[in-house]
Amino acid sequence: MEPALRWAGNPNIVLVLKLLSFRITVQLVDLQIFAAPRITLKPLVPTFPCFATMVVSLMERPHVDFGIKILGGDIMSIPGLYQFIQKCITKYVAGIYIWPQTYEIPILDASSVAIKKPVGILHVKVVRASKLLKKDFLGTSDPYVKLSLTGEKLPWKKTTVKKKNLNPEWNENFKLVVKEPESQILQLQVFDWDKVGGHDRLGMQLVPLKLLTPHETKEFTLDLLKHTNISDPKDMKQRGKIVVELTYVPFKEDSIKFSSVSKKYSRKGSGNDQSSDEEALSGAGLLSVLVQGAEDVEGENHNNPYAIILYKGDKKRTKMIRKTRDPAWNEEFQFMLDEPPLHEKIHIEVMSKRTGIRFWSKESLGHVEINLTDVVHNGRINEKYHLINSKRGVIHVDIRWKMI
Repeated sequence: MEPALRWAGNPNIVLVLKLLSFRITVQLVDLQIFAAPRITLKPLVPTFPCFATMVVSLMERPHVDFGIKILGGDIMSIPGLYQFIQKCITKYVAGIYIWPQTYEIPILDASSVAIKKPVGILHVKVVRASKLLKKDFLGTSDPYVKLSLTGEKLPWKKTTVKKKNLNPEWNENFKLVVKEPESQILQLQVFDWDKVGGHDRLGMQLVPLKLLTPHETKEFTLDLLKHTNISDPKDMKQRGKIVVELTYVPFKEDSIKFSSVSKKYSRKGSGNDQSSDEEALSGAGLLSVLVQGAEDVEGENHNNPYAIILYKGDKKRTKMIRKTRDPAWNEEFQFMLDEPPLHEKIHIEVMSKRTGIRFWSKESLGHVEINLTDVVHNGRINEKYHLINSKRGVIHVDIRWKMI
């Protein structure tokens, strides 16, 4: 939905600011807000209210008008102050909520909603940029690129910084997990690195994944824009170009099953048979670990459980749920691997953390090590595991391996 929101009221909002022994009264009057939001209700679910999340973004820069009175005087009448505050508000709001940036409002508990599963990998090669803006004092810039997919809360990936270069070449490769190739968009932002203060954005661009054909590499030469409101006349300034190569690789529909190779293992032969089977299972892929929840986990001093997932030095953790012995996390984590995790294990530990600064701030509620060989052979394991060093505690984990 893309409604036009126009609200003009006459509120009388009074704030009292205390600074040491001084009390300052600030009055907000004549508040008006004009905005053009895009509201998406997803995913659709069979339980009321029939959607799990409300996703909000702005299609253009909002207009916010108001008056501020301090000690009875209208400070907005000070020359230049009104324009300065207006510019700060629109710049801040636009930088966070202008499409494709979004703000998600959870409606239903995440544990009751099915998680969108990964369906493929987007290979991104940031090749080069040209004729970038000059942001530094000496008439140059120190550019780097940030990239991410819409709908993901993962940290942005970054290229290296090219010092004093308006025509940088990176040739750097990245992999991004794709969940909705028909709707997700690749976001590219070019920044000027600064040693002190915030980094200046030189420009940005968007590439919808629906423009890609699976397994085909496509090169894009894109004009950098100031922001996504392309109808803004201030966006006509030339900001340079960026060149990227994109390849979308969907996962194989069916991973190689253990049954398909068990016949080979049953044959008589030497160790060469086993090595040939491992070659048949070789190839890059995605290891997905869904930590659904735990039962009967109990600490000696507190019960605020969260789970830690450790694989090859890569550490991830779920959110902490306070005061429960049966936490339901329903959180998924991905590990992109160049080879299948044959003969390897993943370590999962349930911890509890006391809130506040006290003794026994953390304690282990139990752990388990899961052999990943069966995941590679079967494509998936969905099991409840008894936690080591726990009286009755179990953890429910769903692990999948998808080959590219």
